[in-house]
Amino acid sequence: MRPSETPVLPPHSLAVAAFSTIVEWYDFTLYLYFATVLSRVFYGGGSGSLLLTLGGFAIAYLMRPIGALFFSHIGDKYGRRHMMLLSVALMTAAMLVTALLPTHAMVGPAAGWLLLLLRCVMGFSVGGEYTGVVAYLLEGAPRHRRGLIASSASAASEVGALLAVGISALTVSLMPAAKLDDWGWRIPFLVGAALAASVWIARSTMHESPEFVRQQAAGTVPELPFRHALRHHRAGIARGFAISALGSITYYVGITYVPSFLTSAGNLGERESLWLSTIAAVAVILVTPLIGLLSDHIGRKPVLVTLCLGSAALPATMFTLMAGGTANHALAGALVLALLAGAVSAVGAVATAEQFPGEGRITGLALGATMATAIFGGLTPYVAQLVVERTGWTSAPGLMIAIVAIAVLPVMLLLRETAPKTHQGSIS
Repeated sequence: MRPSETPVLPPHSLAVAAFSTIVEWYDFTLYLYFATVLSRVFYGGGSGSLLLTLGGFAIAYLMRPIGALFFSHIGDKYGRRHMMLLSVALMTAAMLVTALLPTHAMVGPAAGWLLLLLRCVMGFSVGGEYTGVVAYLLEGAPRHRRGLIASSASAASEVGALLAVGISALTVSLMPAAKLDDWGWRIPFLVGAALAASVWIARSTMHESPEFVRQQAAGTVPELPFRHALRHHRAGIARGFAISALGSITYYVGITYVPSFLTSAGNLGERESLWLSTIAAVAVILVTPLIGLLSDHIGRKPVLVTLCLGSAALPATMFTLMAGGTANHALAGALVLALLAGAVSAVGAVATAEQFPGEGRITGLALGATMATAIFGGLTPYVAQLVVERTGWTSAPGLMIAIVAIAVLPVMLLLRETAPKTHQGSIS
């Protein structure tokens, strides 16, 4: 089939898929933005409680690749739509139960263990979310607009982050500390459960991916997607891992860890840090579709190489600037980091998915991109906070980003261009 004849999904299905990523990022960024509050509510506050909270985030994130392999099997064998319906149903249940958990004041240390258990369930369910949505958008978009449409998932994700930080900021601002720790912390999680339930209803109206329909008609649906991916997609898995490693550490250290950094290493309070992060989230939403569109016009490779160089050069200075003490310095540093991370996520979404053909695509993404996210997304906020606390070295989080950027730069330089407009071929 010629590119011009490639089936595309109806706008309704594409819109539902893109905006449904709001839920995943709402929950996970909510946990990080609310980390200082949760450290008091579930771990009793005091020395080490923030590290325990961030450690729980890291442990739960290790469930993400396990969930990714489970859901990718469903997506590659039974269809993208079935996979996305199941994952968001589990997310809805996990967020609702989290909102109803007893606190440390009620049951003591058991509260922290219950929170960790729910985070693991959430990490498992989220495993198939983002990669499934990106694959669905890539497969259903016009070839010349894949970068723009796939980047809409990143933009919508940041809408979820914006909702998380906005609701967190409102909750913290409007409630006395005692009421916040008593019951007010539950409000953002109840909002998340309602949001996830509404996404499940919207997803039930989506069409199946035309790429999966093609596989069914041609009889090429992999019987064992995991084995198929390891046999045929090893190079794509490695490239996807490298791209996602950069995207994960720039996002999770450069955006979601920033409020905790500002309240612990900087001189800002919880309220000011959350409002500053709200501004940064808006900046990411604005830059993401522009970078996706740019990658459609000049190619994925030049954009990724440029962003990789920026990630090596800028973050350490930005973290030092944010720790300097003034609100203006903190805002400037946070905005630069947010724009950088948003840009990497925008082009990384389509670039990782284009490393694979349709057969076994989601499993390939699970083995590459999701594994990288578990390591460079889930663990790095904890490591960054640990290094800053132990050494007082405020540029350390930025240096972590730089090290990863330098390590993956050779992969970016050797990437085969996948954007159709470059006329260098693409994987369909």
